[in-house]
Amino acid sequence: MKFIVQGGLDKTGLHGTIRVPGDKSISHRSIMFGSLAEGTSNISGFLEGEDSLNTLRAFQAMGVTIDGPSDGKVTIQGVGMNGLSKPALALDVGNSGTSMRLLAGLLAGQKFDVELSGDASLSRRPMKRVTDPLSEMGAKITSAEGGKPPLKITGNQSLTGFSYQMPMASAQVKSCCLLAGMYAQGKTCVTEPAITRDHTERMLKAFGCDVEVNDSTACVTGPAKLTATDIDVPTDISSAAFFMVGASIADDSDIVLEHVGINPTRTGVINILKLMGADITTFNQIDVGGEPVADIRIKSAKLKGIHIPENLVPLAIDEFPVLFVAAACAEGQTIVTGAEELRVKESDRIQVMADGLKTLGVDARATEDGMIIQGGEIGAGTVNSHDDHRIAMAFAMASLCASGDIHIEDCDNVNTSFPGFAELAASCGLSIQVINE
Repeated sequence: MKFIVQGGLDKTGLHGTIRVPGDKSISHRSIMFGSLAEGTSNISGFLEGEDSLNTLRAFQAMGVTIDGPSDGKVTIQGVGMNGLSKPALALDVGNSGTSMRLLAGLLAGQKFDVELSGDASLSRRPMKRVTDPLSEMGAKITSAEGGKPPLKITGNQSLTGFSYQMPMASAQVKSCCLLAGMYAQGKTCVTEPAITRDHTERMLKAFGCDVEVNDSTACVTGPAKLTATDIDVPTDISSAAFFMVGASIADDSDIVLEHVGINPTRTGVINILKLMGADITTFNQIDVGGEPVADIRIKSAKLKGIHIPENLVPLAIDEFPVLFVAAACAEGQTIVTGAEELRVKESDRIQVMADGLKTLGVDARATEDGMIIQGGEIGAGTVNSHDDHRIAMAFAMASLCASGDIHIEDCDNVNTSFPGFAELAASCGLSIQVINE
């Protein structure tokens, strides 16, 4: 599948009131914790994208009765912490790094052997960042060469709680260790070098788990117990980010995004865009199941280049592909540092975005841990998303300030996080054509 997105002088801005799909991170965790809880959990707003559906299928394969999703509603008959059963086959989580890393933690404490596999893209991603600390806890895990998937986990191991100083800020690694800690004897504490998203800590508390959080350290004491609860999943700020940037860079834009999760560990994209001069306001803020949500209004703005503060980088790590597009449309130079994590996402997002921006005539230079972008005009051309959903959607929004059409190759994986992206974007003014090849 590829996108053809119209640029040129007859472009219009983005308008209307829209609701993007549910938060992927929270959708993953709702299935995991609902399955391990005692009782019945009802989930609404669940993201029906391939990544979170792969998590759902994995737990069905381990004997959990899950009804749905239907219009974002899922009902989970929890089996308790020790009620999972050995799957008949390897658990294939497709393109989902979140599924693999968090499941590695949960499965390290089970009584049965299990294998975790993924697609070609996921099979190139590093897993030593989770297998190493899990091994310290007593887990027995083997991987392919270079610490990459598939992961083979040997069951019936005795896990022991430990204190872990994470070498790199990663919510997935933190969550993996905490989930393994629920099966360990004693306390497991994870200290991160920079604050990352805290959906795991918040949702574990909602399911009745005693989680201690003190500054940059989170702790659980095992063996733990979860009790069923109902979860209303906010819409995904990472998906909303494409429309925040699109409306900011396109003339005559005025758009409202409804019910967006504004967890303070996820609002880096809003803070960065505001530093660049974006016109963004939040209103109708409420709290839903421990997660703050709000409506967000974005109008056109003249963005300016900045040196993005490194403390905001972990809080916007998934949004950088489209933030690079914002930088390309801004006046002056934007410098990103401290973002080396981007090199081990679904693609090397630093290099792939730099290459694509250069193809479109932008002065973009990749560095080891970020990029230096000289803002100016975006031209026309053909770019390859390298099967990375966020790359594809970022270049789709780039058309809003491009001088001509942008052709984007390898867009199939957009459905992993944002089913219906093209249709929703078209409904508010993006001239996008989907070509199924």
